Amino acid sequence: METLLPVLGLLGIILAVFGLSFAVPLGVSLAVGDGAHRAFGAEMVLTIAVGATLWALARRFRRELQARDGVLLVVLAWSLLPVFAAIPLQAYFDSVGRPISWTDAYFEAVSGLTTTGATVFSGLDDLPASINVWRTFLQWLGGLGILILAVAILPMLGVGGSQLFRAEAAGPLKDTKLTPRITETAKGLWTVYAVLSLACVTAYWAGGMEPLDAWQHMFSTVSLGGLSSHDASFAYFDSPLLEAIAVVFMLVCSCNFAVYFLAVRKRSVWVPLRDPETQATLAVMIGSVLLVTAVLVWRHTYDDALTALRHAAFNVVSVASTTGYATTDYLQWPVFPPILMLLLSGMATSAGSTGCGIKMIRVLLLVKQTRRELTRLIHPRAVRPVTIGGAPVGNDVIFAVLGYMLVYGVTLIGFIMLLLLSEMSFDEAVGAAVASVHCMGPGLGSTGPAGNYGHLTDFQKWVLTLAMLVGRVELLSFMVLFTRQFWRK
Repeated sequence: METLLPVLGLLGIILAVFGLSFAVPLGVSLAVGDGAHRAFGAEMVLTIAVGATLWALARRFRRELQARDGVLLVVLAWSLLPVFAAIPLQAYFDSVGRPISWTDAYFEAVSGLTTTGATVFSGLDDLPASINVWRTFLQWLGGLGILILAVAILPMLGVGGSQLFRAEAAGPLKDTKLTPRITETAKGLWTVYAVLSLACVTAYWAGGMEPLDAWQHMFSTVSLGGLSSHDASFAYFDSPLLEAIAVVFMLVCSCNFAVYFLAVRKRSVWVPLRDPETQATLAVMIGSVLLVTAVLVWRHTYDDALTALRHAAFNVVSVASTTGYATTDYLQWPVFPPILMLLLSGMATSAGSTGCGIKMIRVLLLVKQTRRELTRLIHPRAVRPVTIGGAPVGNDVIFAVLGYMLVYGVTLIGFIMLLLLSEMSFDEAVGAAVASVHCMGPGLGSTGPAGNYGHLTDFQKWVLTLAMLVGRVELLSFMVLFTRQFWRK
């Protein structure tokens, strides 16, 4: 138990920081008078109180985090924060005589914080402004990871955060340092995130969105989350200009934020464009848009090529970036584009972005490793190291990627089989499982862009809730908790 106390103390810090975020929907509720302020005010006090209590009880056990501590803290935080985030949702609906189950409230909160964008709610246009703000603001908090923010705070309390940063960071090259101090790196990444957020909300507002809509859709754009305050999602605005703005920011936020941080430090706009992973991400996204446009024109889905390009650009980038906005029911397109888009959601975003999935860097490493093995078949004695951007990548990283892909495949199949066990149809089971593990949102069939997840059974919702958590936490960080070695002293 003593080994867990330092982790619980740090979890208390994260909870207390998270409790401050309730001030945003509370302020909106008071400003517009939508009646939800009591739920948010009470939950703000409760969350901060619980966090402070945990910190006070465990503060004398504080120490530098070990690798296992960071992993455990990340998993606990991503599992526990949605509990507190869900309470005001359930409290509000109970207060207006429209009670929702705890399953629905927790599902919605997990979907928000993991930036999945799947929803069990309908009638979004009629929800109080503060409830919609809270749903979308959760995505902004979860986008770069509230844990990264905690890393910047921990040293002020005498606790190092390097292990927490490594456990939270995505991708196989997470140990690569941007600055000598992890705290400085965390602050730099959050600065980039904040600047992009301000640029996005300004662009939306200038493009014609109402201020509140601009803030809410900024929250779910830069986080690549996709939750909207409208049932029609982005189609509500029916604006080519706003769609173009969204596409630009979804593309920007699909790339590694660390690259932007380095571009600022080196004062060079060419740093991102020279990054191999950024180049691959943009090439895959743009190439897929052109391919889907060609298919839509070929199959006469739209009357003209420009309309086809408009819908292909927005929906392909939205799904591939794991955002999940929609301007049309793309499941009514020919079967090729929706399946391609679903596959892209697992690979098109960069490590260090706000997207999920296996990340483009792993795809690049797998392609290069496959090319090396093919060369060895012809030239067995050839020495051809795998390189990224001219720098050699160690075999330990390659093995980690191969291990990750094995776990990814087994995990995805496991979730699909659980959904099939619950009598869900095959296409919907595959779509929902893939969309949840990739934290993308819309699946296939009734869980697609024209539907939601509200009609699913509680068992199915809990399976998908676990899938969202596993996808967001990074598979290996979650699975290591179930090994004997993790719990040995």
